[in-house]
Amino acid sequence: MSIEDAKPFKEYGELVTTLEQRGMTVADSVRAARKISQVGYYRLSGFWYPCREIEFDENGDAVKQHGKPKRLNQFLPETDFDEIFKLYTLDKRLRFLLLDGIERVEINLKTVLAHELGKVDELAYQNPALINPTQLKDYYHNGQIKNSWIEWSNRQRSELSRSKEDAIAWHKKSRKAIPIWVAVEAWSFGTLSKYFELLKQSHQNNIAARLGVSNPVLFVRWLQAMNILRNRCAHHTRVWNQTSNNPIGIPTSDSEDSLYFANFNLTDDSKKKIYGLIVVLWYLVQKIGPNSDWIQHICDEIENIPTLPINCQKAMGIPEAGLSIDPFFL
Repeated sequence: MSIEDAKPFKEYGELVTTLEQRGMTVADSVRAARKISQVGYYRLSGFWYPCREIEFDENGDAVKQHGKPKRLNQFLPETDFDEIFKLYTLDKRLRFLLLDGIERVEINLKTVLAHELGKVDELAYQNPALINPTQLKDYYHNGQIKNSWIEWSNRQRSELSRSKEDAIAWHKKSRKAIPIWVAVEAWSFGTLSKYFELLKQSHQNNIAARLGVSNPVLFVRWLQAMNILRNRCAHHTRVWNQTSNNPIGIPTSDSEDSLYFANFNLTDDSKKKIYGLIVVLWYLVQKIGPNSDWIQHICDEIENIPTLPINCQKAMGIPEAGLSIDPFFL
């Protein structure tokens, strides 16, 4: 397949003119050019892309391109640059809040995991007897032999060796074995969540119960989704309308967490988008800090979402009925 030529370079003012020619309202072209120069045309394009018109065929069906509706260069009426930039700054503030919530979960999980496993073995993270036997077996992937436990062990060992944490440095200099409650401080969220996934179910149950989670299998998926979200936030990547191909699951028994999730109208779409993860995060944040007002800050942002010719709340996975704050405080 031949590669097409790159698009021609344009100065900031020319980019603003292009937006106007395609139907975007730009009240102040000088300001628009300045904003594009500050954050980048293509970073902002992720926020105005959903406002581009969709191409339909003669039967009225959306034309597909790469499995998604094909977008035309023309913007929908009432697509406003200032509102687009407000959405961009809302996404930025939302990322800060989400990182705050994820940090609370990460730190608490490290603390609980180290406490529960430290009672069993001070060097639990080196002990394969705590690992689900299926995770200790070799398997083939793309023609190569893999082993989840060995790969995880190498990963955490590398993070320990790179760590500059005072406690870890002291243990190294003193030539003392590093106990799990110290080792976890060097682990990334991805390493932490993977370790939980590798553990035997009995250990998973004990740890998950401390966080009020009834189903450790679902918790593994939540941690995976939170890790992806954390990385997006840390790398300043848009989160407002992102969709996952692997939706989160929610408990359906008569457990405490099941009763909590029953308060929310989580659709299949919600479970693929940021709204579902906000609901999960708020459950965990409440268990960690019952007096937290984290969710109020999230709700304040969502309630002031900009006005555009698309449903910005629906793009977050919020059901058509809209965001209800009350269930968050039950």
